[in-house]
Amino acid sequence: MTASIVGWAHTPFGKFDTETVESLVVRVATDALADAGISAGDVDEIVLGHFNAGFSPQDFTASLVLQADPQLRFKPATRVENACATGSAAVHQGIRAIAAGAAKIVLVVGVEQMTRTPPAEIGRNLLRASYLPEDGDTPGGFAGVFGKIAQAYFQKYGDQSDALAMIAAKNHKNGVANPYAQMRKDFGYEFCRSESEKNPFVAGPLKRTDCSLVSDGAAALVLTDAETAKTMSKAVNIRATAHAQDFLPMSKRDILQFEGCSVAWQRALQSAGVQLSDLSFVETHDCFTVAELIEYEAMGLTPRGQGARAIKEGWTQKDGKLPINPSGGLKAKGHPIGATGVSMHVMTAMQLLGQAPEGMQIKDAKLAGIFNMGGAAVANYVSLLEPAK
Repeated sequence: MTASIVGWAHTPFGKFDTETVESLVVRVATDALADAGISAGDVDEIVLGHFNAGFSPQDFTASLVLQADPQLRFKPATRVENACATGSAAVHQGIRAIAAGAAKIVLVVGVEQMTRTPPAEIGRNLLRASYLPEDGDTPGGFAGVFGKIAQAYFQKYGDQSDALAMIAAKNHKNGVANPYAQMRKDFGYEFCRSESEKNPFVAGPLKRTDCSLVSDGAAALVLTDAETAKTMSKAVNIRATAHAQDFLPMSKRDILQFEGCSVAWQRALQSAGVQLSDLSFVETHDCFTVAELIEYEAMGLTPRGQGARAIKEGWTQKDGKLPINPSGGLKAKGHPIGATGVSMHVMTAMQLLGQAPEGMQIKDAKLAGIFNMGGAAVANYVSLLEPAK
């Protein structure tokens, strides 16, 4: 065990014209401290996950957390960034501070406000999470990058349109029970499978239902060391963490392997002394449905090229042998870049304490995994969580 989550907060994800990065940060920071029953004066360190990359006119945002309470003034506060894995980078940074003995209580916040940015600019901003000398002119932006990955996967393993539609339908169905999700609508398999005016092709074989949403939102959590956690009203232990960073250019690796994802999962499972089959559920990074499909293989759920089996045979449904994305994932929940990884940890902690919203709760959840990815399997973060005994 490396640290414990003892409190959290989460805004709904969506489009918020009346919010700012600052207001979102202040809201979740205040609420997470209250949820943990901790005074702002007791916080030793602050870590903010905020991708930005042009989404917010206000940059240099670590100190915005101080706006939540005057007692946070003069606390160490650092902003971290690792593309779409920024939120988990912040969580892991907080855990490292505790493991190093540099802090006993860390406040971690993740935030992004994307929807005020014009669509063409959103595409350009997100494309910065790829290797520009190779991918900078990709039509469709980051969706185009994953469209190329999907196309290459189809060429090697056959058309997987049925499996991708099933993943999209599963996650949208799960998202209905999540009050924090941006899109709470069960579209069904047929809608996700069929090209239509409301579900056009976006890039390669990827349709609109294969792509996560542009979102605003924030999430926060309070981390403590093991001794402090014993005095708290609730605690979820971080059993293990792993971070594997891969080459940025896709030309330097087999992109269909998601090798960094595999390495991170192997390291985390080995560190915890458990196997994938010991997990009650997983929250994984479905920025695009093809990413979730390949992640099934990279985490070891199926052999390479057979990820479709996991969804077609029902393994990853809420009542399957390894439920994946019971929250609805990025597909339904939305993907405010800097907030996503923190959100995944909050959703998982809720599940493990039996406090997930009605209809979303996985029965008797004992051990859970999180995989948060930056870029096309470049920044790979895995966390394993369990309820405090």
